[in-house]
Amino acid sequence: MPLRRGHQTTVAEAADEKSTPELLRDLTTQVTTLVHEEVELAKAEMSAKGKRIGEGLGLVSAVAVLCILLLGCLVAAAIAALSIVLTVWQAALVVAGGLAVCAGIVGPMAILEFRRSAPPVPEQAVATSKENIEWLKTQARSAKR
Repeated sequence: MPLRRGHQTTVAEAADEKSTPELLRDLTTQVTTLVHEEVELAKAEMSAKGKRIGEGLGLVSAVAVLCILLLGCLVAAAIAALSIVLTVWQAALVVAGGLAVCAGIVGPMAILEFRRSAPPVPEQAVATSKENIEWLKTQARSAKR
């Protein structure tokens, strides 16, 4: 912006120096640039989040496979231990009942956690867009005065 008496001009002062078509052209250019920059910010943010989610899902998958194998070993050990006191089929039913109770407790907890989780939204881009809109409103109000 041009300097006037040792300080930068405000938007309102610059508006006094330009014609309406020039101001509209500037506004169009600035809004277009702003929208493009916000879209690029959202793309970059979502790409980074997507990459982290992908890496996390890969690790969770490996852990899940290991846990399933571990659970199988523990179930076999529990059945073998109970078969000392009960017949094998009775021991297997007792262990299966215990697993069903655990699943009945953990399942609803998992559903609640998924419902509480934040949606994968480009939060930074949304926040800066809101700030930019407020700034534009403020500038428009000051230009009217």
